[in-house]
Amino acid sequence: MQQQLRAHLEKIVALTDEEFDVVLAHVRERRYKKREFLIQEDQMVSDAYFVVSGLLKLVYTDDSGRQHILSFAMEDWWESDFRAFYTQTAATLSLQCVEDTAVFCLSLESYHALCADLPKLQRFFLQKATFGSIAAQQRIFSLLTTNIQERYDQLLQQYPALVQRLSKTMLASYLGVSRETLSRLS
Repeated sequence: MQQQLRAHLEKIVALTDEEFDVVLAHVRERRYKKREFLIQEDQMVSDAYFVVSGLLKLVYTDDSGRQHILSFAMEDWWESDFRAFYTQTAATLSLQCVEDTAVFCLSLESYHALCADLPKLQRFFLQKATFGSIAAQQRIFSLLTTNIQERYDQLLQQYPALVQRLSKTMLASYLGVSRETLSRLS
């Protein structure tokens, strides 16, 4: 697991063995089972998660109990209820395992310590946040400007390996349509 984290970090910043030891001192390894929650709505969010193996879904549940999948996170991705994480407030989203999942957990305190101890990691986290923001904007733009067939085709083109790991029900929720509508497309 440690080598996967190091390779991920070194896509953006080079690290010495000593610097990577500092990183390891600030993260915790955890394993979760399928359907287990890392974050539940209305609870405090203590960590951001780097996915080593497995698959997560970030979900908003509306007042009627309907679940809306905002995102998925597979290997080499970071996920959390970032608003709650950075503001240290209660979660409005839930983060749940779609598959058995192994992650590194990073607390806000450790995030700040890492950025102070290794300033180059500020660049790493800034780049991750920037590209995450761009992806979120693209998703919103897609929801506003494309039809369901186009959104489905875009998802298949961008993330073919992810789509194969998801049920039709989860794909439909992510795309904002009923399962029946999605079945007519695929």
